[in-house]
Amino acid sequence: MNDFLCGLTGDIVTPFDPVYSEAKQGFNRAIQLFPLIIVYCSDERDVSNAVIWSRRNGVPIRIRSGGHNYEGYSNGNCTLVIDISRMNYMYIDECLNQLSVQGGVTNRQVYNFVSSKGYPFPGGTCPTVGVSGYSLGGGWGLSCRNFGLGCDSLEEIVLVNYEGAIIKANRENHCDLFWACRGAGGGNFGVIVSMTFNLPPKVENVTLIEIDYLNVDSQEQAEFLDTWQEWLKTADKRITLISRIYNSAEDGLAMLVRGIFYGEAEAAKQIMAEFLALDGADYNIESMTFLEAVTIIGSVYPPSEKFQSVSRFVFRDFTCVERAKLAGLIRERPQGSVFAGISMYALGGRVSEIGTDDTAFYYRHANYIIWLETIWEESIYAEENRKWTSNRFPYLKAITTGSYVNFPYGRLPDYLKEYYGIHANILKNIKKIYDPLNIFSFPQGIGKSACSNHAALYCPTLPLDKTEGPIDQSGDIRHRGFRYVSKR
Repeated sequence: MNDFLCGLTGDIVTPFDPVYSEAKQGFNRAIQLFPLIIVYCSDERDVSNAVIWSRRNGVPIRIRSGGHNYEGYSNGNCTLVIDISRMNYMYIDECLNQLSVQGGVTNRQVYNFVSSKGYPFPGGTCPTVGVSGYSLGGGWGLSCRNFGLGCDSLEEIVLVNYEGAIIKANRENHCDLFWACRGAGGGNFGVIVSMTFNLPPKVENVTLIEIDYLNVDSQEQAEFLDTWQEWLKTADKRITLISRIYNSAEDGLAMLVRGIFYGEAEAAKQIMAEFLALDGADYNIESMTFLEAVTIIGSVYPPSEKFQSVSRFVFRDFTCVERAKLAGLIRERPQGSVFAGISMYALGGRVSEIGTDDTAFYYRHANYIIWLETIWEESIYAEENRKWTSNRFPYLKAITTGSYVNFPYGRLPDYLKEYYGIHANILKNIKKIYDPLNIFSFPQGIGKSACSNHAALYCPTLPLDKTEGPIDQSGDIRHRGFRYVSKR
């Protein structure tokens, strides 16, 4: 086994390691996969060595930063997981108003860092999401109507390619790769080790918007959907909202609105008048720092969940009948579900001002993203909840167009077309140039997913959630004749 691991650098975890059970977990605990090796990389050299090692040994690669891929594509059975979460150095060039970060930084880390200098950042809502995966998939966040998607601020990326070499891509060098990496999702072309973003102008305060509606019925939820789509037509681009109709074990049928406005609280109240006029609106609209606002919004996210979800893009108004049917989708939760909801993520503004073909993100002119989700706590209800989602998906698909690659759904029949529209063929050609051997593959990758028989020779009987073999006093671990030093 020592010979097998020769060439890997960084901190290594295998199924024999006592921390393996936790180390293999992603955010969505409904998906349990068992990688052969997890290597925690600290620098570009570790990443390059991991890529070279995987090719020499025929072990498929998965790339993990925040571990939030909803379908678990940053993990896989009998794979080498290249984890870059420890690569989180950041630097601001205030002369250029640019932020440089390593590939493993999270939303929370970026927010804390840029806010210390007075900047906001067009990142995501969940604090533990990796910024690299977030921005490469497009990057919807509560600043996007004002500043654009996360990928729109990208000025340069540095990645490790299929040969283990470093490639720098921007508008002048490898511009086709740079184009593809702004919207085509993470993990397709290499391992992102650093990124440079243009920063927005500094701000003193923003306005946090929170509105809740409890004890509602399905008709009120349908009317709320109408208010949402009418409001969005003329909304000030300085404001970006999430709205949601839901059915939870705690609240029953309910609705909410969350958002950030780059302006004063009194102006925000006027802009939100249509929502505040709805019956039962309980609201907080308050001026605060950008960091305070994103921290409050991010505080509702748990460290992990068990869920199934599907996303779509909405390009037109829903009719009265369609709105009623949408509300009806969540009137009954599946068995074991503690939460079922439909969320809407506002687009428009700066997002739609950028040309459809300027980046790989195809759905520039959608009105919003719609997202159907169910959450459960006990694993015995997983299949019931997945069936609930798949039974509702055909109706949602019939009235929408395309899916958001950062909110993936594993049962899409033609996922390349759904995620990338007519950009799919261009992306396949770029994939052939920069990853001709399809080293970077996963179940919904741009290239077909690789399956290695070689890897199976080394894959242990799974699941294995306990240590086998003695641990000596120095912290060295010996398993079945192989020895390495655990740095975890």
